[in-house]
Amino acid sequence: MSSPREAVANGAAGAAVLAASLGCFALGVLAVAGDGWKAVAGLLTFYRPTGPLSGVSTVAILVWLATWFTGNRLWRGKTVALGKVSVAAFVLLALGLLLTFPPFEDLLLGK
Repeated sequence: MSSPREAVANGAAGAAVLAASLGCFALGVLAVAGDGWKAVAGLLTFYRPTGPLSGVSTVAILVWLATWFTGNRLWRGKTVALGKVSVAAFVLLALGLLLTFPPFEDLLLGK
């Protein structure tokens, strides 16, 4: 006779995985936006010698931290569907990577 499996609280881990992928996706979106539009590039230029890359990386880190903090607060001590979280994280990570690939970025921006 087998005993019923107890659900393990995995919400904090799910929040960390999802936050990391959202940070990567934000980096890709901001990189394309910073390269494609001068107004956005100006807003993202936090340190002039580096150009918009300084703002792109800083804002992406802030997105990661904010989503990790929020997700951890919401999911801590809970059991989440880690398979669904992993699929969503993989899609966001793949899109973020694709958006930082120069030929794809050029295609999107019509260069």
